[in-house]
Amino acid sequence: MKDINTEKKIAVLIDAENAQYSVLDYVLKELSKHGHILVKKAYGDWSTDYLKNWKDQLNELAINPVQQFSYTQGKNSSDAAMIIDAMDLLYSGKFDAFALVSSDSDFTKLASRLKESQIYVFGVGEDKTPIAFRNACDDFMYTEVIKEQYMPEDNSESNEPHKLNIFVSKEVRNKLRMDTKLVKILRTAVSEYEDEDGWAFLGMCGGLIKRQYPDFSSKNYGFKTLTLLIEATGLFEIQRRSTDAGNHHIYLRDIRK
Repeated sequence: MKDINTEKKIAVLIDAENAQYSVLDYVLKELSKHGHILVKKAYGDWSTDYLKNWKDQLNELAINPVQQFSYTQGKNSSDAAMIIDAMDLLYSGKFDAFALVSSDSDFTKLASRLKESQIYVFGVGEDKTPIAFRNACDDFMYTEVIKEQYMPEDNSESNEPHKLNIFVSKEVRNKLRMDTKLVKILRTAVSEYEDEDGWAFLGMCGGLIKRQYPDFSSKNYGFKTLTLLIEATGLFEIQRRSTDAGNHHIYLRDIRK
């Protein structure tokens, strides 16, 4: 059971007019891994037919619907209601983190404002979400990736690269190596923390990558952990070093060294 005094206290605010009700269950499950969800609110004009399919999901997941009439055609007044509520919740001082569920760039400023108050910001949206909003968050999660993670598994070999530890198909490895952005991200992080022998602590590298690229996740590439993703590229030597406390730390070195 989560300890509310040690886990992040999370407020989840959902822009119903720019989110998918079909993934809400998966989204909440994923966010629950990061802390204790205290507030769940969804904003929209519930009098319209556009949101009529949300009712069952809202009831089942105990999400509080917040009604906001659209007074002007073409204007999303629910955005303003969500932002006002976010600031009220912020000033209550009860929350360590906010999750903004939307693919709308209008919440970029809100995410930045929350971070200025030392609040951790999760962003959750579709792949089409503008990069400005993604980068304004501490951690941005793609709904497509979350949904795939919780869907029943296909046992075909082509859909299981994230389960492999030692063996990775040549096709998968070549695809990763051809992703120039991925290769640059990994190599830059390692070079930033490498010692005189070229070894860098994975924990520090992973932290840097997340700060520089909030939407980065090994799951986006089909791997459960950053370690498995790095192993799959075959671009780094990997050492697992034991500590005096019996823990294991992972170190990386670019094979070009």
